[in-house]
Amino acid sequence: MKKEDKTVVIKQIATTLSQYVNFYLTDVVTLNAAGTSRLRRECNKEDIKLVVVKNTLFKKALEQTNKDFSALDPALKGNTAVMFSNNANSPAKLIKTFSKGTDIPKLKAAYVQEGFYIGPENLDILVSIKSKNELIADVIALLQSPAKNVISALSSGGQTIHGVLKTLAER
Repeated sequence: MKKEDKTVVIKQIATTLSQYVNFYLTDVVTLNAAGTSRLRRECNKEDIKLVVVKNTLFKKALEQTNKDFSALDPALKGNTAVMFSNNANSPAKLIKTFSKGTDIPKLKAAYVQEGFYIGPENLDILVSIKSKNELIADVIALLQSPAKNVISALSSGGQTIHGVLKTLAER
């Protein structure tokens, strides 16, 4: 590959890195053509961009981001496919469901919510990470809970007072 071509590829990868906040490094080397096509279709459904990269070019693209990604260096060996996503846990869920029965794709590392997860043993942790929308829903539910309790207490209290007054009136 010519130096000019490498520069273009590095810029494309750096642009993609700036568009997505999370990425997963995976190993799909033993996946056949049909399996790769199926994986790409599943990625498209989940709004995940799957790109096979050369490790050295990916390292150079990471260097252009002004962040320290040196923790990912041990994972950048062998064949690497990168899954880019703005949803923190959707690539992990896809990897887990897609790799049932096989170990492909295999998680090598991930950069999720400004944290590094190195090794396939972190897949279950990554699956359980809540997305932004899930966290917002949890916060709204927590905020609504006290208001619902107050309204419930007030409405049931009115029935209690009515019952007491009715009993006193009957005597």
